[in-house]
Amino acid sequence: MSATDFRSHPVWCFSVFAAPEACVMPRVLEFFAKRGLVPSRFHGDVVDNGTDGLVVDVHVGDLPAETADHIAACLRELVHVERVLTAVKRPALQVYAQ
Repeated sequence: MSATDFRSHPVWCFSVFAAPEACVMPRVLEFFAKRGLVPSRFHGDVVDNGTDGLVVDVHVGDLPAETADHIAACLRELVHVERVLTAVKRPALQVYAQ
């Protein structure tokens, strides 16, 4: 898929808030990998030196809404996961000056 294709399709964004445990990130990634999906972004941050938790952000393009909802529901069932937020980034409409 070319860079133009990535910009023309919506991107699903998942924010996973969890306890700062080593097993969380690979388990989150597993839900995408077993569907053959390669995230355009996969990033984790430990918040406040690990006392508050771990935040994992995952962005995946060209994903059906039903699949995104299913993945989010599965992520919410993981041990150590406190909450999962989802959002969709859509391409901006280009306005041409005349």
